[in-house]
Parts: sequence; C-alpha cells; structure tokens
Amino acid sequence: MTGEFKLTRVYADAEGNSHFASLEIELTDRGTIGLLSDPRAAESVIFRENEPSYDYDWHCAPARQFIILLDGEIGLEVSDGERRTFRAGDVLLVEDTSGRGHRTWNVTKAPRRSVFITLPAVVE
Repeated sequence: MTGEFKLTRVYADAEGNSHFASLEIELTDRGTIGLLSDPRAAESVIFRENEPSYDYDWHCAPARQFIILLDGEIGLEVSDGERRTFRAGDVLLVEDTSGRGHRTWNVTKAPRRSVFITLPAVVE
C-alpha cells in the first residue's frame, strides 16, 4: 500500500514572482508503524509563537523551509495576487528566498504557534 502526503509549496519563478503549487510526497507502507516518506535532510528546527496582531508585510523566506502550523489560522498572499488561508495541521514548503516574496497575517486574532524546519539550499 502507498499513499501521498499533500502540502502547499510557495516558490518564486524566474521573474521573481511568487506562486502557490500543490506538492505530494510519496508515502510507502512500513507495516504497523504506518505509511512513511523517505527521509529528507534538514538543517534546523525552530519553534515560533506569534502575537495575535501578527501582520508581516512583503518578505522573502529567509531559507527553504517546511512550516507546520500547530494552531490558529494564517492568511498568505503571493505576488501573483492569489490568497489562501492555512489552518492547524497544514504544512507549507516555502522556497521563495528571492524575488517579490509573500505576505502573511493572523486570520484569527489569537496567539499562533508553528514549527519551522529549515532545509539545505538547492544546488542548481
């Protein structure tokens, strides 16, 4: 048995515009422990809590990173104008480390916790 773990990718194109894309990570049956992906290299893990008033204007991601939302809701807008809302349990792969970036804000005016897993830079 196999499966897929679905997440949202935020990336910059060659012109520096940021976009959303769907990403699926393949999962393989590992018996009684469930479906697992292949391991991925990571550089660090960062725990974060934001104030209820969090509203961060246009910025690029400081590094390629997974962001795992633990609670609350965020709005995220990419430079092509698309906006999406993400909730507790959603996972993002943020890769727009250059270009116009994105902006984020708390949808629910409450503290919000998340985990950042920074990834190695992509060598092209």
